[in-house]
Amino acid sequence: RAFAAALQCVSPDRALGGVPGCGFCDGCHTALVGTHADVTTVAAVGAEILVRDMRDTVRKSYTAPATGRWQIILVEDAERLNEKSANAVLKAVEEPAPRTVWLLCAPSLEDVLPTIRSRCRHLNLSTPSVEAVADMLVRREGIEPQVAAAAARATQGHVDRARRLATDPAARERRAAVLKLPLRLDEVGACLKAAQELVDAAAEDAKQLAEEMDGKETEDLKAALGAAEGGRLPRGTAGVMKDLEDMQKRRRTRTQRDSLDVALTDLTGFYRDVLALQLGSRVAIANADAEDVLERLARAGSPEATLRRIEAIAACREALDRNVAPLLAVEAMTMELRAG
Repeated sequence: RAFAAALQCVSPDRALGGVPGCGFCDGCHTALVGTHADVTTVAAVGAEILVRDMRDTVRKSYTAPATGRWQIILVEDAERLNEKSANAVLKAVEEPAPRTVWLLCAPSLEDVLPTIRSRCRHLNLSTPSVEAVADMLVRREGIEPQVAAAAARATQGHVDRARRLATDPAARERRAAVLKLPLRLDEVGACLKAAQELVDAAAEDAKQLAEEMDGKETEDLKAALGAAEGGRLPRGTAGVMKDLEDMQKRRRTRTQRDSLDVALTDLTGFYRDVLALQLGSRVAIANADAEDVLERLARAGSPEATLRRIEAIAACREALDRNVAPLLAVEAMTMELRAG
């Protein structure tokens, strides 16, 4: 967004040789807050960005800027482009219109399809330090310094997760429950129960988000279609409502998978700390609040067993990416964690 703002900057200082991206002019401000007419943002609603979600965006990319200096397409989840939607984007990325810039964001180059990344310039952004994230939480969110430091350390530079962990007590409770999971996997029954609890917690997270957003979206759409309050919808609008319901269902599925992924990331960080203790590494411990448990597990096992457990978590994440039923994938993982 900062790069998009710099491209759209209309500060008078530019004519005098100033650096673009002042942050205060109309072009910068609207680009940063997401209201600029020539900055289009695309984000995955479900697990993937579908081809129908990209067609209008591709068409728009070939039009001239309406008010700004550039037409900018910002794809927040480029790793979620599937084969069909990537093919729709491919030509536009390979030969963009003269005043169009595509910005494709992903966790890493390897997460983007080869056909797309081979046609792009690559820019790697550094992960913010724990200190920088903690400072941001204190300054922008008003979080207590100790809470901010703990959240930043636990999330290892992930700004959004650190913000949620610092501001949402329920998120902290879920994380604490996940970090207790390795101590509970002493029997097969306990493994299956722990897996069910992880999946149920993710489903509850998705349900809460749906309750917050779905009802308002449905009522807003009904009002836009001209339905009287509590009355029937006008003829010919059933298809529009069905599209909204499909989108909401895709979003619930993605929210559940994302919530599970956060839990798996926390587990990976937990075993990474165990491995660091076993190898005598000087790497900073992310889960300092659970240091007693970490040391107990480090003494009880070997580095090889810890590595196998980390690999089991990675295999679970891959299975979820392949649309394996969440409960089956997590049950297989907890059994592997028990076996070591």
